[in-house]
Amino acid sequence: MNILIAPDSFKGSLSSLKVGAIMEKAFLDESTSFQTNVIPMADGGEGTLDTLLYATGGEKVPVTATGPLGEKVSTVYGVLGDKKTAVIEIASIAGLPMVPGEKRNPYHTTSFGIGEVITTAMDDGFRTFIIALGGSSTNDGGFGMLQALGVTFQDEGGNAVGPFGKDLESIAKVDWSTLHPLVKECTFHIASDVENPLCGKTGASHVFGPQKGATEEQVKELDQQLYHYSLLLQEEKGVDFQHTSGAGAAGGLGFAFLHLDGKIESGAKLVAEATKLPDAIRQADWVLTGEGQSDYQTLFGKLPSYIAAIAKQLHTPVSLIAGSLGEGYQQLYDNFSSCHSISIGPMALEESISRAEELLYHETRNIARILHLTKG
Repeated sequence: MNILIAPDSFKGSLSSLKVGAIMEKAFLDESTSFQTNVIPMADGGEGTLDTLLYATGGEKVPVTATGPLGEKVSTVYGVLGDKKTAVIEIASIAGLPMVPGEKRNPYHTTSFGIGEVITTAMDDGFRTFIIALGGSSTNDGGFGMLQALGVTFQDEGGNAVGPFGKDLESIAKVDWSTLHPLVKECTFHIASDVENPLCGKTGASHVFGPQKGATEEQVKELDQQLYHYSLLLQEEKGVDFQHTSGAGAAGGLGFAFLHLDGKIESGAKLVAEATKLPDAIRQADWVLTGEGQSDYQTLFGKLPSYIAAIAKQLHTPVSLIAGSLGEGYQQLYDNFSSCHSISIGPMALEESISRAEELLYHETRNIARILHLTKG
């Protein structure tokens, strides 16, 4: 029996690679008659780079860049197995986990390092990019990244402005003619499932600013500053991306990439295509996927529901294993053949996370036992 294992990460406990390895072990421990294929998945957030490299036989390229607080950090970009496509994960260059809790303040973070890594990859010969946009610590509209790519930002006095979020308010002039010439030769595929515009109540500052450390007053100020910044770019470039779906992703990095002719795509879809997931589902007898928390919101574009939609089209049964099943999980039965929680009895979240490997293994093995008995 051919089993495809294509999980998302269990946020806060297990990466998708680890989840896939545990699920595979559970099946093979139950019976050597199972043929397993593991394709760890991601949706454009943290872990996307590792997922794509694992699935395509790619490799990491070490690089030094400016971190979110302005310090130099050791990071990487990825090269897919095709040797032509570079993968840049925002979370590994300017990610929120890279900023200690007491230092989280979008006035003091920058996306400058992202532009540096893109420049390094361009200098190494790459022109096609996949940008995993999730998990940023910034709210600078991507101007730090654009600055590193050569765009000139000046204040009223003609002085170059700094690269941090607090410097947004100083920008008075933008000169796009100084952009690195190689950027025009590049294609940027932006992996993101965030649909927020740049500004307003559903924009980057109001929705994502607080989790990055912004106070209520800062949220209002940043929103106004991003609006002013967008008008300057509109005047310079002659296009208005402020209201475009996804412009507010990653603190406005989506907005900046749109000005580089980037195409914002579903993270799940982009990863699925890069890993040839539909072909793998077509060859499978049963599919297993998973995530940390499943409820009715799983149906709203989350990775497992995307996998289930493909499986349904191909008439392949699919089971969902979650860290826990929450409100309205019964609605998932229209998309999944079965839904399972790894929790056993009354269990605190902390215990479930600490025992995630053990619990995931045993729940997956239970499914393997059923399939072995019923499908032979």
